[in-house]
Amino acid sequence: MRKRSLGRGLSELLSGGSGVESSAVVEIPIEEIRPNPRQPRGKVDEEGIEELALSIEAHGVLQPVICRRRGDGYELVAGERRWRAAQRAGLSVMPCLVQDIDDGTSLEIALIENLQRDDLNELELADGYKCLLEDFGLTQEELGKRIGKSRSTVTNTLRLLDLPVAVREMIREGRLSAGHGRALLSLNGGEEEVRTLAAEVVRKTLSVRDVESLVREYAGAEPGTAVVVGERTKAGAGSDPHLVEAEERLQSVLAAKVQIKPRKKGGTIRIQYYDDEDLSRIVDEIDAEGRLP
Repeated sequence: MRKRSLGRGLSELLSGGSGVESSAVVEIPIEEIRPNPRQPRGKVDEEGIEELALSIEAHGVLQPVICRRRGDGYELVAGERRWRAAQRAGLSVMPCLVQDIDDGTSLEIALIENLQRDDLNELELADGYKCLLEDFGLTQEELGKRIGKSRSTVTNTLRLLDLPVAVREMIREGRLSAGHGRALLSLNGGEEEVRTLAAEVVRKTLSVRDVESLVREYAGAEPGTAVVVGERTKAGAGSDPHLVEAEERLQSVLAAKVQIKPRKKGGTIRIQYYDDEDLSRIVDEIDAEGRLP
């Protein structure tokens, strides 16, 4: 199957590869338009929709939405916030550009439009990235190039989908940040441990750095030893601020869990990877200048 070109501008997506049904703006009864079931944005910003509805009441819809024909009606490709706000404002018709667009291009346009607005949270981005990877058969590196992100950024975002469902919901609801989620991913334990620690983080409003320290404490604790959430232990690899800083720098550069284990003389550095592609990415990051054979 030939891979589709991603990361193009909206104008190119609308004019190249798919036939343009109409380049003119037409008014379509608002009840004939359905939302895109693969819309990358999950949670609707009700306050933002209300503000936009008030603007539409005063000035009308200034930018048409993009639709495609589906059955006896139309499906939104881009512009769901405008469509929802127009409904709330009481409009009976919606200005639209109707395009002949396939499923893959529809998803790409929806994702790119939201990326340009920069209002998707990282879990919504992860869902969109996953769809694009699966639909277009790309590697993470290829996807990164087409959307203007580094491979490590794409990998870091996709890793959030490995969190337990309950923890992902905490991030979607804004109770945890994506940074908290990535720190929790470094916890060597089962889903129950991750959920328990996430609940404590929310309850005690701990920072990302607090969570990173706690994860290190869990990793260094003897089996069966309790680690108190929200308090600092004095023993273990996390007690040396120079080692802590070194771990954090390496984790930031490599987008991977890194543990430094000091000994009386020297020590070891442990880097965790998730699959062969992630290992290849880490090796490339370490050997950025191509010195390794």
